[in-house]
Amino acid sequence: MTENSWLFFLAASLLVIVSPGQDMVLVLSRGVSRGAAAGIATAAGVSTGLLGHSLLAGLGLGALLRTSETLFLGLKVVGAAYLAYLGLRLILNAASSLQLQAAAGQSRRRMFFEGALSNLSNPKVAVFYFAFLPQFVPAAAPNSTLMIFTLGVAFAALTFLVKGPVGYFAGVLSGWLRARPKVLAWIYRSSGAVLVGLGLRLVLEERG
Repeated sequence: MTENSWLFFLAASLLVIVSPGQDMVLVLSRGVSRGAAAGIATAAGVSTGLLGHSLLAGLGLGALLRTSETLFLGLKVVGAAYLAYLGLRLILNAASSLQLQAAAGQSRRRMFFEGALSNLSNPKVAVFYFAFLPQFVPAAAPNSTLMIFTLGVAFAALTFLVKGPVGYFAGVLSGWLRARPKVLAWIYRSSGAVLVGLGLRLVLEERG
């Protein structure tokens, strides 16, 4: 790829990454509710999930998802159910339990795996990767599979560079929120409602 091609790829990727979506909501909610470390851990999990999609796109799973209605529907239902689970867990938290917690090592590991699973269980990401990344692969590329994987890794790294700070600064607000439990409860429930809504959208959305 030429320097101009890389710049165009980076610009297009940034526009996609900063767009509101389930990953951004999850990173924000984890940062606000459990602190900066948990927000960063969730962002790292999301980016790791994207590495998995990079590998799968390089191996051609994106093409399989586009042609197999059963596989696409199954993965979509799993992803939607998991988003709904995360959202309902936020909504159903009692107001008395909405206290910011210092994220211990085990908690951070859990945030990491939740971020990764949320991303990996979304078939739209796999299809997006398969549709988006090849546009930046030169026709004369000697190894298109390796090029797609390289672009996917770059996209995942850029995602962390954007969403890691988002999770961190959301956690920085935790001190302000500690004295305002009603605001924190509203954030929990509104974030939960958005996640449930995104899950419903995912399961009802056509493949496209």
